[in-house]
Amino acid sequence: MAEQQCDGTLSPEAARALETVLETKRFSHDPRGGLERGANELARDHETATGLTLNPPMCRAQPPTGMARVDIRFGLYVEDDLFGDVHPRGLHPYGMGVEAQAGPKKAYLFVRCVSPRLKGSDTRPARIRGTLVFNRSELPDTVPVREATLTVLHSVTLAVVRKLGCEGDAGLAEKPVLKPLPE
Repeated sequence: MAEQQCDGTLSPEAARALETVLETKRFSHDPRGGLERGANELARDHETATGLTLNPPMCRAQPPTGMARVDIRFGLYVEDDLFGDVHPRGLHPYGMGVEAQAGPKKAYLFVRCVSPRLKGSDTRPARIRGTLVFNRSELPDTVPVREATLTVLHSVTLAVVRKLGCEGDAGLAEKPVLKPLPE
């Protein structure tokens, strides 16, 4: 069942959205994933890294047949990594977190976290970037598809920031805020 995917990080809405994106109700997932591992990697990165980091997928979901796969990974970002006024082809901005972009093949969610688990984050908040990549996506670039990818990424990101103990859930609401911004 999709709700058991990704170390329990998918809300019921995100599990349904993942079913929409992969167009199946049966999944297998990568057993190397793990919420604790992902949180530990971010804590390590915050203490040691000086720029962009990219960790192995924390969550991987794919239907039992076919080559389609969704990978969700987390890392740290620097301010230059934000899209700002740049509008990459296939991505659309949303008003969630520090910045959010979504499309049929990728979604990004940027947040800032202050947590006792992240040394020095009280003076230098950790900049966390969640990335969802859907390989082999043949889905159209439509609002429902974008919202599905962003709903899945929001759910896993919320679980990560809660695992890290980020103040105020790093600015994320309980449910995804699917408010498109002007392009």
